[in-house]
Amino acid sequence: MTAISVPISLLDRSRTREGEEAGQALRDTVDRARRAEALGFRRIWVAEHHAVPGIASGSPPVLMAAIAARTERIRVGSGGVMLPNHSPIVVAEQARMLAALHPGRIDLGVGRSLGFTAPVREALRVRRYGPEDFAADLTELVGFLDGTGPVTVMPQDAEPPPVYVLATGSGLAVAAERGLPVVVGGPVLHGDLAPLEQYRQAYRPSPGHPEPTVLISVDVLIGATREEARGLALHEAWAMAESRETGAFPPLRPAPHRTLTPRQQALVERHLAQGVHGTRDEVAAALEDLVDRTGAAEVLAFASTYDRQALADSDAALADLAPRATWSTDLDG
Repeated sequence: MTAISVPISLLDRSRTREGEEAGQALRDTVDRARRAEALGFRRIWVAEHHAVPGIASGSPPVLMAAIAARTERIRVGSGGVMLPNHSPIVVAEQARMLAALHPGRIDLGVGRSLGFTAPVREALRVRRYGPEDFAADLTELVGFLDGTGPVTVMPQDAEPPPVYVLATGSGLAVAAERGLPVVVGGPVLHGDLAPLEQYRQAYRPSPGHPEPTVLISVDVLIGATREEARGLALHEAWAMAESRETGAFPPLRPAPHRTLTPRQQALVERHLAQGVHGTRDEVAAALEDLVDRTGAAEVLAFASTYDRQALADSDAALADLAPRATWSTDLDG
């Protein structure tokens, strides 16, 4: 029995776990994608993080290829490819190759987040990157994908994947000007919604995207009780709190590495407050409220917890809250 009015999809960040090889996190992501398809989720997206001990996925196209090869219908995308780290033509080539291999199943989410630390940014050769650079790269990328760029990006015998902008602040304005859907999360969902209204008002229709489209990205975990769901969410919250003080985002642990300081405990509570964790009915009500307030067309749910079985159970419960995917072409898939 469905409980919210819009589709739900998953975002998996390939979180590593203490005491395990990092490669297991990538295999977990592929396995989760296969379960997501069986459960009827609309799409599954993967992330890009570089030199982060807690996240194994540094190359979304490689992981997307592995997932698409092991599934049959679910859409597979990037949440997202970070344009500061790549030449637009290379991003376009990778996306077009995936689209040719898996027609109608590939999404290209792009963002402008920089490397987590200064050494990572230096290793990526990203020394300066502002909103104007992102706008220029996005325009160039779209041109390569739609065939209007200065050179022909191969292969040309498949429809290019739709582009989504992972947006906050200036990114929303860039997406509106170029007529692209956006994915928003975090403070935008729990604070002032004016940026979303500005995006809609400034939106310029584009081929394939006649209307503004908003996907909301939310940390979601379902448990038998609210306390159980909170306990599952704590594993990620502990890692976030530690990273804010040490600069290193650690693997998931079943318990904190050490006793939390008052500041770390405050960071944990702040992180938990931005997510949606609870029983099935509590999560359904919270997600429907977010959808109503934001006018979202889809929920892109992400979550991490040390307990794999609990995560699988949460995914199964979440899948029951929304219409089962038919993998149709509405909303560009």
